[in-house]
Amino acid sequence: MSRNLKIGIFLTVSILLTTFTFYFWQIFKSPNLQVRENDQTFALLIPKGATFESVMDTLQKHKVINDEMSFRFLAKLMKYPERVKEGRYEIEPRTSNRAALVKLRSGSQDPMTVTFNSMRQKSDLIQRLGSKFAFGPEALAERLNDPAICQKYGFDTTTIVCLFLPNTYEFFWTIKPDAFLERMGSEYKKFWTPERKAKAQALGLTQTQTQVLASIVAAETNKRDEQPRVAGVYLNRLKRGIRLEADPTVIFALRDFSIRRLLNRQLSVDSPYNTYRYAGLPPGPINLPAPATIDAVLNAEQHDYLYFVVDARFNGYHTFSKTLSEHLANARLYQQALTRMKIMK
Repeated sequence: MSRNLKIGIFLTVSILLTTFTFYFWQIFKSPNLQVRENDQTFALLIPKGATFESVMDTLQKHKVINDEMSFRFLAKLMKYPERVKEGRYEIEPRTSNRAALVKLRSGSQDPMTVTFNSMRQKSDLIQRLGSKFAFGPEALAERLNDPAICQKYGFDTTTIVCLFLPNTYEFFWTIKPDAFLERMGSEYKKFWTPERKAKAQALGLTQTQTQVLASIVAAETNKRDEQPRVAGVYLNRLKRGIRLEADPTVIFALRDFSIRRLLNRQLSVDSPYNTYRYAGLPPGPINLPAPATIDAVLNAEQHDYLYFVVDARFNGYHTFSKTLSEHLANARLYQQALTRMKIMK
């Protein structure tokens, strides 16, 4: 073999080696997922029983992969098709094939942030919360409609919604429904400290009754500084055996949350939630009150007010009164202001 031929073979092998080395470096290390401009973190959801091809379908559908061939090649090399694990995996912008596959193959899923509030009905809670998890709304509905499970946490199938205190939590997408309820039960117990329990007892309320009353207060005003005063009104009425006559409870009974002003005929609806017809608290909360609103009830303002109406200045607050005559006078001022506003429009 001539010297020139040896040199030629050496150069060819060197070039090929360099080329393949660079290619493999690209396959392993170069960004290949979420490489488009302004790409955000992508949450890949892999349900139980998913195959490698179904994972690929999801990645392709959302245009996460830039070079599919290199991803498939490395996935096969790393034996990922035989090790697909369920879970929720966050794929950051400019992720390499290897980094993504190491994460997916090991099952190192990322927790998700779950925030919930403002839900009025149990069905809303089931749908909105259940749909955030792999177990789905049906599994959550099955448990929240099971008297034995509800009793385990100290509730019935109506009051079980009190278990869910509005806040921001972290969960794994694959959490099982029973484990999810256990976590909610833990958060509930953590909130109801001995001090809060003592305050509820001093008011003559159970924990559940406190949350039911807080749901009414939350529906009446979103002004945090006014909530203790509103709570005081309802506590005064409860102590004196006066019906609460809370409009939000009637709206809840009618299940028409578009209502802004109730008509007299609507006040006669026959429902245990109609506090114009039935004395005491309704059988369950009419929304999920925030922890701060529950605290507003526990720290209710002590006063002699029995009535309140929207402030005629429309500042978001209410005008309070001790007697019915004062209340009717304040109500007339509000109606007059409302009429003037309509005329001006």
